[in-house]
Amino acid sequence: MSEAVCERIFGALGVDTSNYTSSAAVMFSDRSCRNEKKLLPVPQGSLGLRQSDAVFAHVKQFAEVFSRLEISGEDIRAIGVSARPRNVEGSYMPCFMYGVSVAQMLGSVYGVPVYEFSHQQGHIAAAVYSSGQDWLFDRPFMCFHASGGTTELLRVNSLDDITIAADTADISVGQLIDRVGVMLGSSFPAGPFVEKLSLNGSLPEKPVIRIKDGHCSLSGFENKTKTMLEKGVLPENIAFYTIETVAMTVKKMVDEYNPEKLPVLYVGGVMSNERIKSVLSGTNSYFAEPRFSSDNAAGIAYLALRKTEAGL
Repeated sequence: MSEAVCERIFGALGVDTSNYTSSAAVMFSDRSCRNEKKLLPVPQGSLGLRQSDAVFAHVKQFAEVFSRLEISGEDIRAIGVSARPRNVEGSYMPCFMYGVSVAQMLGSVYGVPVYEFSHQQGHIAAAVYSSGQDWLFDRPFMCFHASGGTTELLRVNSLDDITIAADTADISVGQLIDRVGVMLGSSFPAGPFVEKLSLNGSLPEKPVIRIKDGHCSLSGFENKTKTMLEKGVLPENIAFYTIETVAMTVKKMVDEYNPEKLPVLYVGGVMSNERIKSVLSGTNSYFAEPRFSSDNAAGIAYLALRKTEAGL
């Protein structure tokens, strides 16, 4: 980049419309970021939204989220958008199509290119950005993506070359936490509720973690917590058991399926849990800041900015 280009601050917009959150961000060339988001409304007692309801929720609230960025008059050079869950053939969710439409409209208004990425790529990029470990873009590393819909240990050779090293055979770690939280009286999503409740708990028994052929299985732990509740185990102890189960599962997957001992980047909303982070912390372990761990558009904006800078 020339000195003249470096002196003038410009930015890229990011749009992400997941099944949980409406989010928009702008990443500037000085690496400052504005990131706004709003959870989709979920009825009390429900465990998520149908895709049609998620799309309608984005339609109703995305304009509010976008307006909070306050980007009038900013030098916007590109738009990035999450267009699919993963960057593989056949990966598709209708809720992302609303975001693509918004991004294309904004690209037309600003007269700038629109770059499509996967939601997964956005999560990884947001974690790299907020952890300050940009060097990860230049070498292979492992990434554990743990969220409401995903439990995957990924080998990242590059953001365009991501393979699954280990994953879940049934529900995700986020689904386990949400289901237990709703069972204990929380609204959905239940991560913050379960984390807060667990702070006053103790472990009623040690979870037995099994990984077979690269797949963990978590539905049995959901059934276990139901049995605990029926037997009168305190809710805070059930919450602690659930968090410990997730932490131990993730640790076992990383220990067994990272034979090269590559650096591990932890991403996704579940990884904002302080207890889980404490179990996983160590040499070559990196975490996104909590506000960049859950669904957000900052990583998408960052990727669009990098595309723009590469072309200058």
